[in-house]
Amino acid sequence: MAFSSCKEPRLYQKVADKLVDLIESDEYTVGMRLPAERDLAAMFSVSRPTIREAVIALELESFVEVRMGSGVYIIENTKGQSRFSDKDIGPFELTEARALFEGEAAGLAATMISDEELSLLSSTLDEMACENINDIETHEAADKKFHMIIAKATNNSAIFSVIEQLWDERESSKLTKRMYEKVRNSGVKPSVDEHREIYEALKSHDAKAARDLMRAHLTRVIDSILKATEIEAVEAVRNQATKTRERFSKIR
Repeated sequence: MAFSSCKEPRLYQKVADKLVDLIESDEYTVGMRLPAERDLAAMFSVSRPTIREAVIALELESFVEVRMGSGVYIIENTKGQSRFSDKDIGPFELTEARALFEGEAAGLAATMISDEELSLLSSTLDEMACENINDIETHEAADKKFHMIIAKATNNSAIFSVIEQLWDERESSKLTKRMYEKVRNSGVKPSVDEHREIYEALKSHDAKAARDLMRAHLTRVIDSILKATEIEAVEAVRNQATKTRERFSKIR
């Protein structure tokens, strides 16, 4: 079940479209590096996560190439001008919504979860923790199963439907899939320990702990996306290392 498309483009799409206009007007030419993330954020009066979503959208449409530790560069576009018409929800907004809905769902589920559902959660944790499973898709399938068992444990079909839609959007959005691909490539997998803590809170029927732990878990997911898409992080380290070398060179 997918969300219906809205007529108003999303904020990151507006930014991406404005950047394409600058590229097509030769303000930014092939081979040129885009301004730094913080400068783009100031230029368009948006947050840095919005700039990251816009940049990944441009990357998906072959307008730019993201070179980790160097920056974002304009490349020759051979794919055509789709102009971001798919109306994907960005991963930051999507995960923020999950933290809100799934946090409350975990709190409610803690008050009424059955022994059978707890047993299913325990089995799912075993699947996630299995050292013999190296396939990230298998880990992520177990991750989704864990969260959907909790949603079902609320005994509220409306809550279950909303959370199911959020997961469907996560799996169908090209932008979100690319962001999570970058997270996986950075070596991050679904945290078994964090899920186990949520399970223990549910098992203890501690609604507050379950709610807080679920929100904390999904907030850390946002942090992992931010870290994996930090284009300039390596460059900043290199610049600092260069300055340090120059300083010690002068001392010598």
